[in-house]
Amino acid sequence: MEPGVLIETAGGRIAAVRTGTPGPPPGAEPLRGLTLPGLANAHSHAFHRALRGTVQLGSGTFWTWREVMYSVADRLTPESYFSLARAVYAEMALAGITCVGEFHYVHHAPGGLPYDDPNAMGHALIAAAAEAGIRITLLDTCYLAAGFGTRTGTRTGIRTARRGRPLDRHQLRFGDGSAAAWAERAAALAPDGEHARVGAAIHSVRAVPAGELAAVAGWARERGAPLHVHLSEQPAENDACLAAHGRTPTRLLADHGVLGPGTTAVHATHLTEDDIALLGGSGTGVCLCPTTERDLADGIGPAAELDRAGVPLCLGTDSHAVIDLLEEARAMELNERLRSRARGHWTAGRLLRHATEDGHAALGWPDAGRLEAGRLADLTTVALDSVRTAGPAPRLAAEAAVFAATGADVRHTVVGGRHVVREGVHRSVPDVPAALVDAIQQGARR
Repeated sequence: MEPGVLIETAGGRIAAVRTGTPGPPPGAEPLRGLTLPGLANAHSHAFHRALRGTVQLGSGTFWTWREVMYSVADRLTPESYFSLARAVYAEMALAGITCVGEFHYVHHAPGGLPYDDPNAMGHALIAAAAEAGIRITLLDTCYLAAGFGTRTGTRTGIRTARRGRPLDRHQLRFGDGSAAAWAERAAALAPDGEHARVGAAIHSVRAVPAGELAAVAGWARERGAPLHVHLSEQPAENDACLAAHGRTPTRLLADHGVLGPGTTAVHATHLTEDDIALLGGSGTGVCLCPTTERDLADGIGPAAELDRAGVPLCLGTDSHAVIDLLEEARAMELNERLRSRARGHWTAGRLLRHATEDGHAALGWPDAGRLEAGRLADLTTVALDSVRTAGPAPRLAAEAAVFAATGADVRHTVVGGRHVVREGVHRSVPDVPAALVDAIQQGARR
């Protein structure tokens, strides 16, 4: 921790960072605590926040959880999604998150009929982020199939599945019919405001047939846009991909040109050694979502092996079992301790970098994530005098933040040099819990 730091801002960016400042100059806003670059939540499904608590009854698996998730998705409208996402993004701001990657696939009305504005749902999410005061990368998601299709022939001795299974009634509103139709709709999605950027996503290899993968990857590559994809979250997906294509999901993505420095694989929980080598050799990043992966009993991913292979790592809150990037960073290290029975795989500083700079890079915001001149003036301040963080010496502030603090210890959140959260209160959504209750109840009534 460096004491007495003055951060000067102008035009939404950091103009200068000065150390050794004895006190705040006139007109300066004191930020007491540990001030970090704003946290980047690299993987979010905003509507999953409505599931918190309700999916904790009884037992089950990812696949039974998914049925409950579909029931929430069925009730979303552009209006209700705006209200819910606004509250969820405000909750993120309270937790120090200044940028979110929204993995967005609820595109159309129930039954699959497009809205008058085919991107009404995407525009609702972008508007919600603006009102909540945070940046957003809308990862418009291609979702075409309910799963792998039947084996239809052979090619060099490898069986292939040319078409996926038709979407079921819950999934119809996710689909565009083809990658070409998806690309046409996504290309028309112009972000409203400087706070928003648009990227692409392949939902998964089970939801986008192999023959359509290259088209989505090409769309992102032509625009220099980030591309994200759910990868090997479940062993069942790996088994089905091997049965349909004779190769792992990672190899399938590599064979169709999806992997590369602009691509981020989400979860990557169940990988082979060859998969890890493919990701590392191609420069593909991985977004870990430890709180969701443990909540859904997905398993502990090979984060340390990925790190050793040179894979850039970032973090996300995914299904929002909790919204707390400090907890995600802590869980990354603690999960590896459980798996390896050894401590100290990442320093607190490295974990904070994954939660800040690396997350912003994965979302297409390379101008954020560091406290230096020229970067976006996006900051978060973690209190060092709460019941969780009080006690350690100032030089251990990073360790206190990562291994003891929670999102409740965030005191200030600044985006573009403007206070979004001051002294723990959201300035434009002053009662975030009430906004969450109203939005969730509004959705439940439909």
